[in-house]
Amino acid sequence: MTTLAPPATIPTDARVTGPRVVRAEWIKFRSLRSSPIMLAATVLVFAALGLGFSAFLADATIEPGTPAPPGGPSSLDPLGASLGGVNLAQLLIGTLGVLLTAGEYATGMIRTSLAAVPTRWPVLAAKVTVLAGVSLAVLVPTALLTFLGGQAILGGKGISLGDPGVLRAVLGAGAYLAAVGVLGAALGSLLRTTAGALTSVVALLLVVPGVVSLLPESWSDPISPYLPSNAGQAVMSIGDNPDLLSPGAGAAVLGAWALALLGMALLRLRRRDA
Repeated sequence: MTTLAPPATIPTDARVTGPRVVRAEWIKFRSLRSSPIMLAATVLVFAALGLGFSAFLADATIEPGTPAPPGGPSSLDPLGASLGGVNLAQLLIGTLGVLLTAGEYATGMIRTSLAAVPTRWPVLAAKVTVLAGVSLAVLVPTALLTFLGGQAILGGKGISLGDPGVLRAVLGAGAYLAAVGVLGAALGSLLRTTAGALTSVVALLLVVPGVVSLLPESWSDPISPYLPSNAGQAVMSIGDNPDLLSPGAGAAVLGAWALALLGMALLRLRRRDA
């Protein structure tokens, strides 16, 4: 005779809470093969290019007006060389953000997530929390170690982490990359297609600044500093640059971009089904 198992009981405290949604998103994040791969690629590219550009600067006899190597730092200085990997690393971490959100729409997994969390907005909030937390935890130390390694390669040509503004710029590089990941996640949730969101990330970070720079100065000067990549450049710069915002203003503008795109993504999430 077969004995029937007693029916499963649902715990009385089995309700949706913020920490539980974050924990669920963390499990999904580390379970996806693309997440550790893209994060590791971001670290490797940032470190390899930063150390490579530092070696180039250490070995080269630099004359005034010498152009940077293709894809290299924007200026041939010790800080710019060590942080030269930001330009490519931002595309990788932005891609990670897109895959984290738009990927669920491509597989249909988003329907299960929203069924479990009917209020919807905690799902996106939890994804962003996990992505930002992991990115900061990994990329800020990466920026510090890459800078220290680059300055060791530069030797007498290098600068110290204790020099005015240097620590803030190095930490700002890691924070900027984390912010780009959030921008990618917001665009992925807003557009709900991987291809469209990836195209938008590339356009926002690389294409639009180039197009704006071709406009007359009366148009480009008031627009250019407020683009996300240029605001991030202000956070990572030391010294006065009339073409950039102050570091604090750059951080505020970057945060405003992230909040604006997240706000639009949340609005669409609440108004339209997956």
